[in-house]
Amino acid sequence: MTTPGALEVWAPDGIGEVVPADDLAALVWHHARPETGDIVVITSKIVSKAEGRLRPGPVAASLAAETERVLARTGSIIIVKGRLGITQAMAGLDASNVALGTHALLPLDPDASAQQVRASLWDRETVNIGVLISDTAGRAWRVGQTEIAIGAAGVLLTEDFRGREDGYGHALTRTEPCVADELCNAAELVQGKIGRRPIARIRGRADLVCAPGVSGVPAASLNRPDDHDLFGLGATEAVLRALRALPEDLSAFGTPATAEVLAQALERVVPGTWVEREGTTPDRVVATMSEPHQAVVVRAVAFAHGWYSVAGEPAPSPLRHLTLVPRSLRDSP
Repeated sequence: MTTPGALEVWAPDGIGEVVPADDLAALVWHHARPETGDIVVITSKIVSKAEGRLRPGPVAASLAAETERVLARTGSIIIVKGRLGITQAMAGLDASNVALGTHALLPLDPDASAQQVRASLWDRETVNIGVLISDTAGRAWRVGQTEIAIGAAGVLLTEDFRGREDGYGHALTRTEPCVADELCNAAELVQGKIGRRPIARIRGRADLVCAPGVSGVPAASLNRPDDHDLFGLGATEAVLRALRALPEDLSAFGTPATAEVLAQALERVVPGTWVEREGTTPDRVVATMSEPHQAVVVRAVAFAHGWYSVAGEPAPSPLRHLTLVPRSLRDSP
């Protein structure tokens, strides 16, 4: 029995090399012996091995197929939003802890993999546990990497304190810790990167485990959607993509700004430019600039704010007008 206010995290030795078609649920049961209310954290690497997701050759050979959108590049490192919607270096492809000359792809469906392990342990042993599949990711503003949950079954992923008050009477409006990621990091502290302990059992947070038969929210839901992502591109990549202004890049800049915010940005970047609504509609504006060559900058600034130009009609010299509409208009049927 775990002491209240304490957490017990244990990663067993002796699991050995995992190969395609290995039964992960059997490995969990044999080595970790979880009890009802426990949470088991499994590294994505052994899930990939069991599911035959190893490939020969360099990581770059698989990168394109696993990439949805490139976010940033620096030297040989490429940060992408991968096939699973997760932002990671090299789409989570990894050549560590695998045979030389090969690399591991992330599991095809980590949430389904977690659910399979959980369901199998319930069917075989009648133990109701939560299952998390973890992987390593960097952080934009911090040195080093941490673990994140990329697959989940039967575990509450976040604790939502919004709408409640703290001990001092302050209303909480944004407090929603991602306990799934926190649990994965606790597991990694005892698993280690080269410790060959890919399974960890966590005891002391049975309150986060769903009832039998309740799968809970998938880990895929933790990926921030494009229209809520303020950092969908790295700084250099954002400049280049705004100047290129291709329709498929619009979503990377998030929810379109209001016409008022767009006008303020244009006034800051292109002095002498002003924005006014076209007629009575709020989703079409006209940007007027004093020099025709400023149109390139105006288009780039508009694109970075989720707007794009639909016409550029020369006006009597020396003015030029550009009609701008938000991405939502392009996205609408």
